[in-house]
Amino acid sequence: MKTLVVIPARGGSKGIPHKNIKLLNGKPLICYSIDVARQFTTDENICVTTDDDKIIEVVENYGLKVPFKRPDYLATDTCGSNEVIQHAWKFYADKGKKYDAVLLLQPTSPFRKVEFLKEAVALYDDSIDMVTSVKLSSCNPYYDGFEENEEGLLTISKGDGTIERRQDAPSVWQQNGSIYVINTKSLMEKGLAHFTRIRKYAMPDLYSVDIDNPFDWKVAELVISEKMLG
Repeated sequence: MKTLVVIPARGGSKGIPHKNIKLLNGKPLICYSIDVARQFTTDENICVTTDDDKIIEVVENYGLKVPFKRPDYLATDTCGSNEVIQHAWKFYADKGKKYDAVLLLQPTSPFRKVEFLKEAVALYDDSIDMVTSVKLSSCNPYYDGFEENEEGLLTISKGDGTIERRQDAPSVWQQNGSIYVINTKSLMEKGLAHFTRIRKYAMPDLYSVDIDNPFDWKVAELVISEKMLG
């Protein structure tokens, strides 16, 4: 199976300015994703898609060629991942290099092992739309997840509300944003929002840190400084 690794890195970041190239333990954040991608495949199969000249400079100084600069219409606040990934896949397809799957690695997830990538890819086959990495959800709709009813009162989101211990509730999974193995046929014909056949790849909490704001950044720094990862 031919797999294209796509690392999307938009220049604008409101929560943490220049987040994708901010130094985490002395290394630009995006380089953590580049490193694990290079353990998985060769550089010719790794695509950093960005609209930002500074990100391009950092990535190319790290030794990875950026194949194109992302068009402005794919770098707005309202543009989703679907269009960005489709654009990257089509760039290679137009050059006669068609990939069966896209391995999406978001730069905001620095704590991946190459084993995780290989295991997630091993779960994939072309009968499904996607394999996505998950962690156990901190909120369980059978136990401590609630909605407001018409009276403004909280009611349990799922089930009948009789579960008294978390361990008795069904497991509920939450995407951690780290790894996506995407069927390119499904991507081009349906788009991510219409995927229905999705298989999970479970990851531990510590490896599921997703940096979105300054608090997340502090957590990532703590994980590294305290040598919490195996």
